[in-house]
Amino acid sequence: MSPELKAKELGIEFAPIAKGYLNLCVRSGNLLITSGHVSDIKGILGTDLKVEQGYQAAKECATKILKSVHNVHGTLDGLRVLKVLGCVYSAPYFTDQHLVINGASDLLHEIFGKEGDGYHARSALGFAALPTGAAVEVEAIFEIK
Repeated sequence: MSPELKAKELGIEFAPIAKGYLNLCVRSGNLLITSGHVSDIKGILGTDLKVEQGYQAAKECATKILKSVHNVHGTLDGLRVLKVLGCVYSAPYFTDQHLVINGASDLLHEIFGKEGDGYHARSALGFAALPTGAAVEVEAIFEIK
């Protein structure tokens, strides 16, 4: 099944996105580079939120990224996920950022294939704060094959 069909099967709906203050996804050559997309879920991992809630926040960010990529490219087909950066609003002692950002990676693996075009490089980092108090912010780079 193609990435486009898989995303739709998972309930991801694509609609045009109006231009905002910043570009959510820019094309440069054969790359699609996204801005950071924040979760609607707010709070601090390790204090207010558990890993499972952070996982859902990261998945939410990845869904938003896919919508921005689709808005620029017109489809999810013909893409390869190259890099994901996940930022986690973390308590000072919280060290499970990687488990939180798995929410984004797992969705990308499900749509693009873990052994194929969804197999990506990744960083998962903890931050003292994120914009608007978001629990997670994720950005990504895709290659147009």
